[in-house]
Amino acid sequence: MFKSTVRRLSAATLMLAGLTAPAFAADTLTISWWGYNGDKLNANIIEPFKKICGCEIAFETGNNADRLNKLKARGGKGVDVIFLTDSYSQIGIQEGLFQKIDPKTIPNVKELYDLAQDPQGGYGPAYTVGRIGIVYDSAKVKTPITSWNDLWREDLKSTVSLPGITTTAGPLVVLRAGSHAGVDAYKDTDKAFEAVKALKPNVVKNYNTGSELVNLISTGEVTVSIAQDFTLGSIKKAVPTMTWASLSDGDIATLNTVNIPTGSEHAELAQKFINFLISKDIQQIEAEQAVDAPVNKGVTLTPEQAKIWTYGPEAIGKLNRVAYDKLNAVKTDWIDRWNEIFGM
Repeated sequence: MFKSTVRRLSAATLMLAGLTAPAFAADTLTISWWGYNGDKLNANIIEPFKKICGCEIAFETGNNADRLNKLKARGGKGVDVIFLTDSYSQIGIQEGLFQKIDPKTIPNVKELYDLAQDPQGGYGPAYTVGRIGIVYDSAKVKTPITSWNDLWREDLKSTVSLPGITTTAGPLVVLRAGSHAGVDAYKDTDKAFEAVKALKPNVVKNYNTGSELVNLISTGEVTVSIAQDFTLGSIKKAVPTMTWASLSDGDIATLNTVNIPTGSEHAELAQKFINFLISKDIQQIEAEQAVDAPVNKGVTLTPEQAKIWTYGPEAIGKLNRVAYDKLNAVKTDWIDRWNEIFGM
């Protein structure tokens, strides 16, 4: 795997990365990330990058909250690159933990879709994109779901599972409830939560993990849910008739971002790593091997390869973005209001 990956790296990729072994041979780049798909990431990204730069790489792994809290406790020091979902990277930005990015130092940024180039106002790019939408069992839900507003339909009584309020997707239910009520949930929170309460008769149970959702669907307890697209494969494996709804009002974008902390001791090497990560060749390999959806516009996938991803300008252009600076500011209040409706 490693040798084939290195062979596939084009000369242009290496030139744009600006990597030479002597420049960084004595350095160790420390990366903070989740550690999922470790074997593929090691083969596709880490080992090729180490061979090119001549450097060593160390890791800090864990979930978003734990790793961000560790970085904050260390005053932005201890890691050189940090991978986070956009909701958590926004927290890091607001707390002054990340460096701003000069696009000239990461030239491959210009190859990305617009929403990935600068998703949070001058900080790190997104290296992959996902979506939050609605899944439903087409064998049991006779009228297709085509809008977020359909979640309130009477024929869906006692069939729906919502993501818990403390999950990535949970607060987005409140935003959609506001839209259903015809208000901005930030400006008229009372009406938004009235709409959440009106949805309760349709809700069987809220879930907190992807595996919990798959279990609810596999047992037939739930036939409709709000879900992130990375769970779709497992959901369809459990119930083949589960369908990703085509929503007229669009899915919601989820971005995984990569940033350089303020205390990075190897910021220049971190820039080279990010440039390598978002290059066409690496994005192509990662997408083909079902690791991450590509955001580099140069990636070309077959229909079979693309079917699991949010892929291409048309699909990406339909996504709705979330203003996480506003959402993070109200999250505590929304959690309390949610728990009054659904309980702890």
